[in-house]
Amino acid sequence: MKAERAADKNSPKPILRMVDAIVIIVGIVVGAGIFRTPSLVAANTGTWELFLSVWLLGGLVSLIGALCYAELTTTFPNTGGDYHFLMQAFGKRFAFLFAWARASVIQTGSIALLAYIIGDYSSQLYSLGAYSPAIYAALVVAVLTIVNIVGVKFGTGVQKILLAIQFIGLLLVVITGFFFDPSATTLTTLPTVGGDATTTAVGLAMVFVLLTFGGWNEAGYISAELRAGSRKMVNVLVMSILIITAIYLLINAAFLHVLGIERMAASEAVGVDLMRATMGETGVILIGVLVVMAALTSVNATIFTGARTNYALGRDFKLFASLGKWNAKISAPVNALIVQGVIALALIGLGALTRDGFQSMVDFTAPVFWFFFLAIGVSLFVLRKKKPHIPRPFKVPFYPFTPLIFCGSCSYLLYSSLTYTGIGALVGVAVLLLGTLFFFFVR
Repeated sequence: MKAERAADKNSPKPILRMVDAIVIIVGIVVGAGIFRTPSLVAANTGTWELFLSVWLLGGLVSLIGALCYAELTTTFPNTGGDYHFLMQAFGKRFAFLFAWARASVIQTGSIALLAYIIGDYSSQLYSLGAYSPAIYAALVVAVLTIVNIVGVKFGTGVQKILLAIQFIGLLLVVITGFFFDPSATTLTTLPTVGGDATTTAVGLAMVFVLLTFGGWNEAGYISAELRAGSRKMVNVLVMSILIITAIYLLINAAFLHVLGIERMAASEAVGVDLMRATMGETGVILIGVLVVMAALTSVNATIFTGARTNYALGRDFKLFASLGKWNAKISAPVNALIVQGVIALALIGLGALTRDGFQSMVDFTAPVFWFFFLAIGVSLFVLRKKKPHIPRPFKVPFYPFTPLIFCGSCSYLLYSSLTYTGIGALVGVAVLLLGTLFFFFVR
């Protein structure tokens, strides 16, 4: 009896409010990507109508995926999130492989690439030498890991502050785009694409859009910590996707209003071009700070949720038992956070050797991420058949068509991530396969 009480004491408690969960999800998704991908989407759509339509479609596909996740999180609430769903559907060995991939590729790679965004922009303001981006990235990971080790309340408090600053900055971009007149002189110096430089490739445009929407699935990792109960995860997911879609449409409409579709397609930094055209070099500095704040918000939220998978791995497999220790006093998996931070720092070091840290981390993570995302969609079908009698507080509407659309989207993005990325994708797949060697030691 005492052992049960001790185990309960050292396990996650439902202390997060709905607003905390929404803040975490929105903070993960609305990152620095929205200041890079719009130009790529514009280059593959060619008209403003199609451009805005694919962003709206991205929100719809994300909402469909969120509804699938809502059934899983309300039926099987657990701090392990995706890891727990995959274990219920396919068994411990496949779940272990996912936890291995998340610890060594998916989550740690995401932390590293987001940290590199901060490093790249910070180096433009003040360089620390040849490896300046990597140094800034490493400092960010180290500091935010410590912030989350201090405890869940402090971590979510920092997240709210970062998100508030980020939203002020996003609002500034929208207001500037709609209400400040662009300089005619500046606009004439901006490049435009001509003739065949823009193409209508909606499929490729959707790859970039859905990558920008990525991250809402992290809700699964906090379902057991929601004070209102796991049933409220439906509201958290739907509200988060609606907020994110509205933000993206507003920002992209502001970009269009100032730059137009052709200048957007030719731009390498649409946010910088917008602010330079409306506010001059002062605006360029402001947008640089905004991108850093957006990336900081995403890094902090990704560190928070990522450690939950490592905790679940240690809880279920004796080989990694040290990761499964939960500090009840601060309500955080300290060992899991430390290990995650060390791996992310190692990947930052690897990125520094390639001299193109951000792109290397994108290539490294994408195929493995979409493979397991597809597996999550399939698990919904498996669990419907395998465990039909378990009460389901929420069922995905229009089953089986809704999850089929979700699985189809994941399959296409898996194919695209293997086709369009470089050798980094093969390295990520190789690390995933390395995890199968542990099968012989897993009990």
